[in-house]
Amino acid sequence: MSYRSVFAAAGLVLASASWAGPVFAQQSTSAADGSALSPAQRAAVIGLIRQELVEDPSILRAAIGALQAQDQQSQAAVQGKAIAAAQADLVHNAADPSIGSPRAPITVVEFYDTRCPYCRVMRPEFSALVKQDPNVRVVFKDIPILGQNSVTEARALLAAQRQGGYEKMQAALMTQQAAPTEAHLRSLATQLGLNGDQLIRDMDDPAIGQRLAANTTLAQQLGITGTPGIIVGTQLVPGAISLDDLQKLVAAQAG
Repeated sequence: MSYRSVFAAAGLVLASASWAGPVFAQQSTSAADGSALSPAQRAAVIGLIRQELVEDPSILRAAIGALQAQDQQSQAAVQGKAIAAAQADLVHNAADPSIGSPRAPITVVEFYDTRCPYCRVMRPEFSALVKQDPNVRVVFKDIPILGQNSVTEARALLAAQRQGGYEKMQAALMTQQAAPTEAHLRSLATQLGLNGDQLIRDMDDPAIGQRLAANTTLAQQLGITGTPGIIVGTQLVPGAISLDDLQKLVAAQAG
């Protein structure tokens, strides 16, 4: 809690405390007509506030809670506007890999890292979502934030996408713990029916690095600070959620 919030909370207490009424009722006409309190009057009010907070600390907790709720609502509103302004990049970027029907009217966007355990939890949930609801598609935006192995795997994913193998490579990488060495990725690509040598070459393409950088920049602009970051409509849901909760968010978008 910042100093600003604490002082603002104290102001809320002062403004709303009914027990301060008698003090003001006893003030001279100079206080009543809006001039500043005298030092003695100010001390009396502060003393009453301190006494009440000692006797009932829930007053300050409630005030601080109200301020935090206001801050969260304000942040969500700003974030919602940023998401709305970025819809073209979030929903209509043809370069982004996705699952589900391309013509689905509702799009869920996930910013994720292949090595993030919570993202791994979400992968089967997204697969189930699009299988159960043909009106939904899921767009994936890779943001490798957990180290060099994450960067390497993200590059491998986008290289696999060029061969139509993004989803297969994603499933393989997110269900194993092996370090993504060049030999391992070449072998894995071959097992998945992809050209391993071509995948390794494509991983070094600067265009792939640029796409990953663009994803990371967009995530920062939208206030996404961790993975997974799930966007439904103009709402950001930070962290993993259940399939049931996903379906509720989608249903709300469907109206």
